[in-house]
Amino acid sequence: MMFYKETNFEETPIGKIPKDWEVVKIDKLFDLYKGTTPSTKVKKYWNGTIPFVTPTDITKISDVNKVYLKITEKCITEEGIKSKGLRLIPKNSLLFTSRATIGYLAINEVEVAINQGVISLIPKRTSVNVAFFYYLLQKLRGRFENLAGGSTYREISMSAFGNVEVFLPRPEEQQKIAEILSAIDEAIQKTNEIIAKTERLKRGLMQKLLTKGIGHKEFKDTEIGRIPKEWEVVKLNEVAEIRSNKVVSGFDTVAFIPMELVSESEIFTKYEIRPIGRVKSYTYCEAGDLLLAKITPCLENGKQGIVPYDVPNGFALATTEVFPIHPKNIDKFFIFYTLKFEKFRNKIIASMTGTTGRQRASKKDVEKLKIPLPSLPEQQKIAEILSTVDKKLELERKEKARLERIKQGMMDLFLTGKIRVKVN
Repeated sequence: MMFYKETNFEETPIGKIPKDWEVVKIDKLFDLYKGTTPSTKVKKYWNGTIPFVTPTDITKISDVNKVYLKITEKCITEEGIKSKGLRLIPKNSLLFTSRATIGYLAINEVEVAINQGVISLIPKRTSVNVAFFYYLLQKLRGRFENLAGGSTYREISMSAFGNVEVFLPRPEEQQKIAEILSAIDEAIQKTNEIIAKTERLKRGLMQKLLTKGIGHKEFKDTEIGRIPKEWEVVKLNEVAEIRSNKVVSGFDTVAFIPMELVSESEIFTKYEIRPIGRVKSYTYCEAGDLLLAKITPCLENGKQGIVPYDVPNGFALATTEVFPIHPKNIDKFFIFYTLKFEKFRNKIIASMTGTTGRQRASKKDVEKLKIPLPSLPEQQKIAEILSTVDKKLELERKEKARLERIKQGMMDLFLTGKIRVKVN
């Protein structure tokens, strides 16, 4: 496939585009249709064989970079279709979320019905490549969001959507651009599948290693469930301490760890360097400490991380919404995975108090949390196995981020005409 840099542009109402591209409104290219929902109280309308598409179905597959939609959460019957005079959307049409989460897209692999939060785009011309417009409308998502109205929820009307002007390259060029971007999407999707498979493996390993250990034959019943006979049950404050805060002086700049740099998936936190005068309130922590989020929804989402060893001066100041846990008689990575494990994390979550949306775990409840304690060599072996899986996940997530950057760069070049695909 050959590419070249375009130099022959013209000004249009939607900006500079190549001179041989056409500017046209969406409703001149597509037959637009918005659905509705049959009564959920009438059983004969539901649990049929016709996929019924809602915005949730589209956002779900978009999150894992799937382009084509075949299966939905709900299906309706022929009676359901007739009850509202619904139109069946032919396969290989575009489906666009027009309500709440505006601008997500999918292409239907089979005939579907749609609800009132979805606009279907059925091509009027043979010169319209649906896959090309899947990517072009993604790029224009910000424009659609700006056209949305409403207070309870945001929605773009079908008329406002249809009035949006877009550009139209020749069919051969549309196809080539779609092929390039689809290839990147396929690579992203395969990476997503590897990540999902590895995450399932990790959950299974955590369940096995943190309850049965490695190579044990005899088990005992305890207050935290069945564990190997050689293991102990201890309170967290018997093997680690939650640091008290500390006044820091004599430094012009310090390492600061805001909540957004405490990961839901990585072992170590990140940090930024700030002038000490900009840090008004903080939690003192040191290299090797485990930061555990204390506030909702960060705790529920799994936000925690170990302060990196390369942190300047050996300490950092973190958000006040974390507990800095200093391991003493326990391996820091073993306690990291123990607190990641839902069985123990959920006990902290269940103890949270406060108003809705601002609930917090208390220091006392974290300190008295009961956890299993294998021998130190076994702790280290368990942590080593789980961290190997985490390293694999980290590599795959980095690859996904790399592919997404490539895709964004390609969209910026090909969907503006700055770089062209040479076609016969």
